[in-house]
Amino acid sequence: MIKSMTGFGRGEHVQDNVTFTVDVRTVNHRYSDISIRIPRIISTLEEKVREYVNSRVSRGKIDIYVNYSSFSQDAKVMVDNNLAAAYVESLTSLKNQFGLRDDISLSVLTRFQDILKLETAELDMDYIWSLLRVALGNAFDALIEMRKREGARLQEDLVGKLDNISEKVQYIKEKSSLLVDEYKAKLYDRIKELTKDIQLDENRLLTEVAIFADKSSIDEEIVRLGSHVKEFKKALSMEGSIGKKLDFILQEMNREVNTIGSKVSDITITNYVIDMKTEVEKIREQVQNIE
Repeated sequence: MIKSMTGFGRGEHVQDNVTFTVDVRTVNHRYSDISIRIPRIISTLEEKVREYVNSRVSRGKIDIYVNYSSFSQDAKVMVDNNLAAAYVESLTSLKNQFGLRDDISLSVLTRFQDILKLETAELDMDYIWSLLRVALGNAFDALIEMRKREGARLQEDLVGKLDNISEKVQYIKEKSSLLVDEYKAKLYDRIKELTKDIQLDENRLLTEVAIFADKSSIDEEIVRLGSHVKEFKKALSMEGSIGKKLDFILQEMNREVNTIGSKVSDITITNYVIDMKTEVEKIREQVQNIE
């Protein structure tokens, strides 16, 4: 089943006073482009997060937001008394020098953030990673489920467009069986008209007419186009990353459609070729969003 490259997932995990919340958003991209926002205190885990992302998603623009909070009982608030005394002395000096009346209060001192420092025990990164990995797993499970649902809708629409192309290919196939003979007759009559006063070798004329007429045959293009449509449908049922494969098949389909259009002059077939090119272009737009 195909997967869309567009999706969102959120995962949470709470254990031992530690809370992780992970949001992941993805959109289409030719390659894998990963952006990770993670708190500085656990930034050493960024590479592990990147490796995990690569194990779950192969292509797309991927943004990961990691929120971390811990209410550890080992946390302590340390007071820098020397620095606090220096601030008090400086503030008192300012007060006396300018005749200020306001007292130096605790609320004033706490505005100087370097006086109070939060000290925590050194983190066990292996343990922290085990918790983060659970939240990541929950987020990516939700993301992939959403991408599969969107992929199923894409697949249904793509199959409909491919069936539409197949119907037109079948009509062109039936119609083209008569085109070569019609082209031979028209070409023969036109040459005879232009050379009515010139003696021609009838056998040579018929041979040359047949050669030119065969060059206008679209039998091979029809066969290849039908084969590409079948291969495209087959690829839609494959597992894993198939976006690039579909894009390549689509290029080949477009080439065959253009060649058919350049070889035929029948107005009905030309209109069908235009319709097929339109469908191919719509498919191309959708394929850009398939992983």
